[in-house]
Amino acid sequence: MRILIADDHTIVREGIKMLLTEAYPSAEITDVSNAVVLLQKVSEKSWDVIISDISMPPGDSGLDALQKIKAIAPTTPVIILSMQSPEQYAVRAMKSGAAGYLTKSAATLELVKAVNIVLSGRKYISPEVATILADAFEHIGHKNSIENLSDRELEVFKFLASGKTISEISRDLGLSTNTISTFRGRIFDKMNFNNNMELIKFAIDHHIV
Repeated sequence: MRILIADDHTIVREGIKMLLTEAYPSAEITDVSNAVVLLQKVSEKSWDVIISDISMPPGDSGLDALQKIKAIAPTTPVIILSMQSPEQYAVRAMKSGAAGYLTKSAATLELVKAVNIVLSGRKYISPEVATILADAFEHIGHKNSIENLSDRELEVFKFLASGKTISEISRDLGLSTNTISTFRGRIFDKMNFNNNMELIKFAIDHHIV
């Protein structure tokens, strides 16, 4: 069995490898630190399961990489890991083709179970994520929903909500300031914000920051 792990934190990759090596002693486990190498590995050979962080700057986010992985290897199950609460990314991950979504805090207890489930051809959805998915379907089409934002727009939204400047976001994401300004404009249009204070208030009210 071949397992591919992608995370920009060495300690996280090592922890995941330890868990999986204990559960699957004969597995070939490869780990990479960014989305560029992740996609190279997916192109080079087939994998039984891929476990990817949702945020690996610079370059593609985990969700961007997920969509590209599904184009290259549509049948390969991908489990998305995140430090963020499921409310922010679980729906997006599943819509983008993820076979499962786990928070890193729950990975120690749930990762092996999740891998077993996705290897059987099913999706791994925790009770928490199932509730969030159900709520999301109830609110489809509602104005001012963060579901109206693209994955990159949501990423920029969160940086803006945390008080970061355009220049700081540009540096963190490895994108030009003009590109970040464009994303900011799209966010304001889609969410009907008039200023940063409205954006920050929305983020706080909806527990995004």
